[in-house]
Amino acid sequence: MSLIEKLKRKDLLVFDLDGTIIPTKSPMDREMSRLFTRLLEVKKVAIIGGGKYGVFKELFVHRLKCDKKLLKNLFLFPNTSTIFYKYNHGWKKIYFLSLTVDEIKRTKKAFNDVFKKIGYEHPKKTYGVLIENRGSQVAFSVYGQDLVKILGKRGVKMKEEWKRKNTKIKMKIARLAAKKIPDLEVRAAGYTTIDVTKKGIDKAYGMHQIEKHLKIPINKMFFFGDGIFPGGNDYAIVRTGVDYKAVKDPEETKKIIREILLFYKLKT
Repeated sequence: MSLIEKLKRKDLLVFDLDGTIIPTKSPMDREMSRLFTRLLEVKKVAIIGGGKYGVFKELFVHRLKCDKKLLKNLFLFPNTSTIFYKYNHGWKKIYFLSLTVDEIKRTKKAFNDVFKKIGYEHPKKTYGVLIENRGSQVAFSVYGQDLVKILGKRGVKMKEEWKRKNTKIKMKIARLAAKKIPDLEVRAAGYTTIDVTKKGIDKAYGMHQIEKHLKIPINKMFFFGDGIFPGGNDYAIVRTGVDYKAVKDPEETKKIIREILLFYKLKT
């Protein structure tokens, strides 16, 4: 059975955001916006990612130029699905799995203790908060949360270069931090980020939350992501048994969406 034949049988398409729909922390381009607008005419779509809700809105939602009636087919699961938003005369928060004040405090201390222990030095120039409290998630970002927002494509290249040279360091920081806060989930995510949430939170958890709140069984979903490999930040979805397709980048995602729209005889 071809990919398109599988997709036509699905009630919900689930997409990772960073690296799948958009280049890391970069705005969705016009072509992707147009393709998603047409896709929402024929399919329900959920977006899941480690980024905070503000990033989802700024980089994806605000650049989605579609009729508001189509937004009823779009569902947002930011902060690794610890928050769920759906559209009903505006975006409404359905649930929020908050960290406690103590959990946030201990997480920040764990990161700083690890930095001191291994002699890690932050880049001389950083952009925004390094350890950000997102309420349901605490995220450490090597260059700060606003690198790409401030530097654009240059910031993306900096992240890519750091990832090539220093992934082992990021994994070591994540591993040592996890030992200090074993009651929480510590996960290396994206190019230069480490996320901390309540225990057991990953994209498999997110898929089950989608199933629960949208009343769509896993076997009626299809997942697209750029990190579906051992150690990748999308790999947890494999445990759910969901059908999936690994994509290399947003350009490959565009190609697949075009094929879907062609099947439904919609212009791309």
